[in-house]
Amino acid sequence: MLEILQYEFMRNALAAGLLVSIACGVIGSLVVVNRIVFISGGIAHASYGGIGLAFFAGFAPGLGAGLAALVSALVMGLVSHSRKHRADTIIGVIWAVGMSVGIILMDLTPGYRVDLMSYLFGSILLVPTHALWSMAGLILVITALTIFFYKDFLVMSHDEEFARAMGVPVTSLYFLLLIMVAISVVMTIQVVGLILVIALLTIPSYIAEKYSSSLKQMMLTAVIISIVFTQTGIWLAYYMDLTTGATIVMVAAAGFLISSLIPGRAS
Repeated sequence: MLEILQYEFMRNALAAGLLVSIACGVIGSLVVVNRIVFISGGIAHASYGGIGLAFFAGFAPGLGAGLAALVSALVMGLVSHSRKHRADTIIGVIWAVGMSVGIILMDLTPGYRVDLMSYLFGSILLVPTHALWSMAGLILVITALTIFFYKDFLVMSHDEEFARAMGVPVTSLYFLLLIMVAISVVMTIQVVGLILVIALLTIPSYIAEKYSSSLKQMMLTAVIISIVFTQTGIWLAYYMDLTTGATIVMVAAAGFLISSLIPGRAS
């Protein structure tokens, strides 16, 4: 089994899975407890518009995805705060428009036809070494922000009104969380693609919540679970010649099913 480690692309894939697992465990926990899974899905799919724009205009797809994710995160944040009763509808529109714009811009891009599958279902086997350093830097930033604002995130996640009464800058913190989600989404797209990103962002955290007694424990447990899912999925995909991103998510789905049969701490 260890012979796959002789290949640089496999070593990079395993490292990318490890790094993304940290982001998914930490940010995914905040996504689950704050019930913003739908917004996270909207950010992921809207970022496809940025990928299409990048190919059409001739700059890096990762930069395009990042810019689109950040813009959509801020727009969805404004919508969910100012028009809560219509937020789900507007977010769904942004979700669909982002995907459509990306596809149309790729259709209009002259010359080489890009491989849509690599963006829809991930291309973890193609992650270069320099990208790992970028991912590591972003994860350090995310982790540092989470640690620094941990108490505020904790209070906001449990009772937003109480957090406001305690002087917590809830609105600013909410937008910061969405920006962190956007960063995590862009990183995760490289591993499992934008169609499957929400599964990896939420399933480990959902399972972890069931067996955790605090947000901190939930984050740590979610990171460990996510590492198990990504590493197992990569190995299975290699030996069974399957699409890696989809295999990782199917492993996560199996874990979700098994966890549903095991009583949580409340039981």
